[in-house]
Order: sequence, then C-alpha cells, then structure tokens
Amino acid sequence: MIIGIDLGTTNCAVGIWRDGKAELIPNSLGHVLTPSAVSLDDKTGDVIVGLAARERQSTHPDLTTTAFKRYMGSTRVTKLGQKSFTAEELSSLVLARLKADAEAHLGEPVTEAVITVPAYFNDKQRKATRRAGELAGLKVERLLNEPTAAALAYGIHELGNESRFLVFDLGGGTFDVSVLEIFEGVIEVRASTGDNRLGGEDFNEVLIEEFKRVVGKAVPDKDRGDSTLRERIRAAAERARRALTENASATMSVVWKDQTLSHKIDTEDFETLCQGLLTRLRDPVLRSLRDAGLRADQLNEIILVGGSTRMPVVRKAITRMFGRFPANAVNPDEAVAIGAAVQAGLKARDVALKEVVMTDVCPYSLGIGAAEYTPDNRIIGVTFSPIIERNTIIPASRVQYYSNTKANQRLVEIPVYQGESRNLADNILLGQLKVPIPAGPANSVQLEVRFTYDINGLLEVDVHIPQTGQRHELVVADEAVMADAEFEARRAALAKLKQHPREADANKAVMARAERCYEDSLGEDRAFINGHIGHFQAVLDAQDPRAIEHARTELTQILDRFEGETWL
Repeated sequence: MIIGIDLGTTNCAVGIWRDGKAELIPNSLGHVLTPSAVSLDDKTGDVIVGLAARERQSTHPDLTTTAFKRYMGSTRVTKLGQKSFTAEELSSLVLARLKADAEAHLGEPVTEAVITVPAYFNDKQRKATRRAGELAGLKVERLLNEPTAAALAYGIHELGNESRFLVFDLGGGTFDVSVLEIFEGVIEVRASTGDNRLGGEDFNEVLIEEFKRVVGKAVPDKDRGDSTLRERIRAAAERARRALTENASATMSVVWKDQTLSHKIDTEDFETLCQGLLTRLRDPVLRSLRDAGLRADQLNEIILVGGSTRMPVVRKAITRMFGRFPANAVNPDEAVAIGAAVQAGLKARDVALKEVVMTDVCPYSLGIGAAEYTPDNRIIGVTFSPIIERNTIIPASRVQYYSNTKANQRLVEIPVYQGESRNLADNILLGQLKVPIPAGPANSVQLEVRFTYDINGLLEVDVHIPQTGQRHELVVADEAVMADAEFEARRAALAKLKQHPREADANKAVMARAERCYEDSLGEDRAFINGHIGHFQAVLDAQDPRAIEHARTELTQILDRFEGETWL
C-alpha cells in the first residue's frame, strides 16, 4: 500500500488514491490535518504527536516543539526534557503517527510513501526528509516537489490544451514559486525558486515583536526571556493573524502573573508591519518568470497553495503583482496532500489515471570550486564554477573541462557545491573528490568533469582524465548517511519511545487545551475552567467510554464558547 504525505511545517496530511479519486485520511480526532508538533508527557515520558502536542506548547514549552521542518538537513538538536532530537528524528515521529493513522483507516499495512518537499529544498534537506521516512518505517518511493503536487491536485494533468501556471506556495515556514507548463500529457516544470526562511511563522513574528514593543514594559525584566511567556505571545499572535483573515481587527491578549496584557491591531497596521515580508515575496516570483522566459500575462492561472495564502495582505500583494485575482479552486491547506495522493496513484499505475509524464528542474545550480584567472593568466582565487545551472530540466547530464593549476601537481581536489553565489563559502558543500593526475607543466592535464542529476535528487560526479584514460566517480551523499547497522540502531531507539495511544488522542488533546485555557485566564474564568477540568478528570478516572465521550464533548463546547473553535 502506497500513500501520499504532505510533511508541512505547521500541519501534515496524508492521502491515498482509491476508487478513482484522491482521498485524504482522517487522524484519530477525525481531522485531515495533523499539526507538526511533538511533545513528551511530563509524567509518563510518552511521545505525543499532533494537536495534543501543539496545545501543550504554551504550558510545557520545554517539552514541546514545532516548526522543526525549518531545520531539516542541519545538525541542530532540539532538547525535549532529557532527550535530544534532530529535525529528521522529530519528523520521523510525525510520519510514524501518520502511517499509523493510515493503517487504522485502511485496515492494512502501509509500507511505501510519496513525501512532498519544498521545491527549493537543497540536497541535504531532501536526503534528511528521505531518512525521516525510512526511520518511520516507510519506503520513500518519491520525493515530490510541493508546487508540482499542488498542480496535480488542481488537475492540470487532465487538461488537454497547452497551459501555463504559476504555483505560489506560502506555508508555515517555507515559500516556493514554480512555473509549470502542460502540453500533450506532459507536465513540465519550467522554473522553481523560493525562500526556505519565509512563511506564516514570520508573519507571526511581526505580531510578536509589535506586541512586545507596545506592552512589553508591563513585563518585569527578569520575565522577558521566559519561554512560557514567549509561547503564550506566539499563540496569541497566531490567533490574531488568523482572525485578521476574516475580520478588520483582532486583539492579542496574554495573561501573565495575574495581569492581562492586550494589544489591538487592525488590517492596515498589520499590512504596514508586514511590508518587508511582502517585498520578499516579490523577488522569487520575478526570478521564476525570468528563468522560465515568460511574462506574467502569458500565465493562464496563478494557483495559491499553503495556509498562509489565506491572509488578505498576501492575496492583495499577489493581485497587485499580477494585476488579476489568483485561482481558488483548491483548498490551500489540502492541495499538496491531494497531489501527493495522485502521485501515489500514478506510482501504483492505477487504471483510473491516464498516463502522465512529469519533468522537474534542478532548483539550485551544481558545480565545483575552480581557479579564477586574470587576463594575463594569473590565478586570483577560487570561485564557484556551475556545471548544471539552476532550473535545468532533470534528469540532466552536463560536462565542463578544467586543468591542473600547478606544475608537477600529482593530486587535484574537486569540491562539489550547490548554490548560486560566486563566493564558495556562501554555497553548500556536498562532497569532495580527490583525483590523482600525471605530473606535468601547469595547464597540461585536462580534467573532464561530468555531473549527472536524476529525478530523485541523486548527483553523480564523474572525472575523466583523457591523458591516462582513468575515471574517478563520486555519488554525492550527505555526510550524515550512516552504515546500515547504525541506521537500524537509530530506528530501533526511536521505535522504543512509547507513543501515546491513538485511542486516547481526543482526551489528551482536550485536556491539554483546557489546561492551556486555565493558564491563560484569571479570576472567575479560571475558577470556571478549573471546575470543568476536575469534572472531566473524574470521568476519565471512572473509565466509562460513553460517559467520557459525553464529558469530552461538553468540555469542548465550553472551551469553544470561551476562546473560539480549535484551529488547524
């Protein structure tokens, strides 16, 4: 059984192609979106994933983490209590829960998956995502770029006429822009670009900083760095940002040590505060059109993907950029997962899907560090020499020619980089190849360097010395790749972490939410919520399933009246 997974910064979703259509799979709470949040239970040490974990972020900040997708492919370690996790390990815990949800819904084991990644993810980030899937017990059949998945969800694979689309994908933590063209059953990605450090979290940060500027003086100096206060402000910012999607104003309100801190913000103020971020949205759009060789008026549609595109300030900015309204035929929160399910169906060769050929592009330039010469043949330094340019259609194979720089040189070191900067240090080092060469005068030994890059992001470097006929090869792999035994030990260690049982998710989530609301309240409100928490806990202790369900529904309705419905 193969499934499609949208592994998002803020929320994840899982889908399957079944009975001739893409279908999203609900989790244990009945939601198709699962927050990308991981927490450890302070009493049992159980791993909590999803909504229950997210609700604990402001009450248990040292045991909870979110937005870890931003650190995929890095060595950053997140501490939850006494345990430490990399971003790929945290992602694997989320993927394992999605896998369990799919198996519970489908009634059979799930072994394979198509997992989506931002189009602008680099080589290390893609490999880390693949490892996260493998750590979760999944065979990762394909890493699918999120804008391409969104295009499949939109149904462009079923269109007969030649069409051009721009997919504008602004999620919780990343921003992608891709230009796609369809003709005669072929979906071709013409260009992809983006910003891996731009998303809804950054718009939240604008509200957080403004809140601190306006009401921060009311907080004692010793409390300003408190992680609990930080998370309460962050949650208030998220709620305010979402409220501004449908309302002209919103109030950020935080309770801290028997005082209520409030700040009202309207849509005009928010747009002013976000000008820097809105400007950052423009450059990748212009670059993608330039790389695709198209004008904005040559696009048939602009497709919006990612929950952050719901913000009116973003939609207004997009409308200004293109001089027309974008399409809204697909749910921006669900489009990528639906597209991943379509791709899973294509992988499974479902007869209900007509054959479609998809091409993609290399999102970054790939090359080596090479000597740079002056007109009079003096070496002035080592700079980046691209071999495969960004937005080259893949699979691709390209060759460049170099030579030795010193007389009697016996060894050439060839560093392999990914990036766009002329300065090597600003690019990502992927690996290094050491090539023995015959001794001779400077520039007498030619090196033929060929790069081959495939659809799954695997780069092969082949260096041929025509003078001797020797070949030296390097398959670029992330330095974090480990031996099979070490990988299995790591997977076993993660599997030993006791996962909070799925059947208790609803109770855990509503209790975490109630405890958060208690901490966010004062006076009579706090006493009111405390009474209902006590009642619910007593019902849980009695272990009567029907009474628990009734009490949970009642408590949920009370919390909805108190703070509004739960958002995803």
